[in-house]
This record gives sequence, structure tokens and C-alpha cells, in this order.
Amino acid sequence: MAVLETKTEGHVLHMVLNRSEKMNAFNLEMLAALAAAYTQLEDQDELRCGVLYANGDHFTAGLDLGEVGPYVKAGNPLFPADKIDPAQVSGRKRTKPVVMAVQGYCLTLGIELILAADICIAATQTKFGQIEIKRGIYPFCGATIRLMQRAGWGNAMRYLLTGDMFDAQEAHRIGLVQEISENPIETAIQIATTISQQAPLGVYATLKNAQIVLDEGEEAAKQALVPAAIELMNSEDADEGLQSFLERRKADFKGK
Repeated sequence: MAVLETKTEGHVLHMVLNRSEKMNAFNLEMLAALAAAYTQLEDQDELRCGVLYANGDHFTAGLDLGEVGPYVKAGNPLFPADKIDPAQVSGRKRTKPVVMAVQGYCLTLGIELILAADICIAATQTKFGQIEIKRGIYPFCGATIRLMQRAGWGNAMRYLLTGDMFDAQEAHRIGLVQEISENPIETAIQIATTISQQAPLGVYATLKNAQIVLDEGEEAAKQALVPAAIELMNSEDADEGLQSFLERRKADFKGK
């Protein structure tokens, strides 16, 4: 049985954690499979958005430290170096959007995957924890960087330095998740589908410019705005967008 399942619906790639008997704890096989799925999303032109969720009662209990700990301690990378890093702390940049849905326990790497993704929907009873500090280590997949950006210094340190658990309502308050839903997977799939129906080049350009703000600052993002807009205006999709407006119909974007 595969520890991660993938399927394509329209232009959306579903990536489904499938190690529920271990609370979807990430062993080396699952880490490699997730990196391969993110790489598939990035490299296949017909795929425009990814949605990441999990089978079972829990999104993830985090890393399977019994297997992964010694591997990382020996100096090996958490994700294969030749694939897209789902945590986005090394290697190639992800350019296509990823929507997530979480439920049950969402611990350690689960939170860092949220922080590296774009939108997250949480089930009402989800429990979150960045608990590495309780295991004698610390988060090394981006939480020390991105939780501060997302939630502010005080909110980030409140949980990074204590390892305390927090609920979906608190995750929503600090901006870790964008919505709380009784059916988070369904909601996430709906959002991913909506994104996939927009002009792909426009979606990627929007994501890229927002990422420039985080990586290089506001001035760099400002300088990139007009050149990217001109490029988009010369695309076939921009022509289609205008034509569909004039004809009062839904646009059929091709990503060209």
C-alpha cells in the first residue's frame, strides 16, 4: 500500500497522505513520495494547483523520529535534493499554488508544510503543536522563519519556545489557517478547483510577486510588478480573458 496517493482531477493534483495506521507520521518513504508529488505538480504543464490532505483521523503526527532522526543526524537531507522541497527551505522554488486540509493532530512538519503552502483549511477539532522543543531539538523545516512572518513575533515564540498545543480557533486567530470547516477536505478541493480555473500565468505571477516580498522585500516586488503585467498582457490568456468578458461567457484559459 502506497504511503502517499496521488490522483488528478481536471487541472488539480490531489496528494493524499496514506499512513493512517501510524497517524501519518512521515518516514523516509513518505518524505520522498511527497517531494516526488510536489515535483510532479511543478513539472506537468496540465497541472495548475495542488491539494494536500490525509486519509484517516489525523493529518500527521510529524516526523517518524525513530527512522528519520538517525538519517538526518548523519547529515542527509530530509527531502531528496533532486526534487521540490515541500517545506521550501532548499532547492527549487515551487511556482504553483498548494491548498491544504488538516484534521486531528497536525504536529511539527505538518505545521511547517502549512507555512510553506498557500492556503489551509482546518477541521473544527484539529490540534496543532510545534513540539520539537520537547524532544530536545528544534523546528528545522521553516517554522522559525515563517511562523514569525505569518503570526508575528510574540505569537510565534508563544508556541515555538513552549511546544504547547493549540486548537483550530487559535490557529485561525494567528493566521496559520484561513478557514475552519466541518468538511475541510471538501472545502480545500473546492478552493483548489477554483484556482485551477483562473488564468494559470496570472496565478503563477501573483504567487511569484508575493514571494518576492518575503524573499527580497517590498521594493524588489514593486520593481517586478509592471514588467510582469506587460508580459501577461501579451499572453493568449489575456486575449481570452478580454474576449470572454465581451462575450459574457466563462473564459477557457490555456496557460499560454
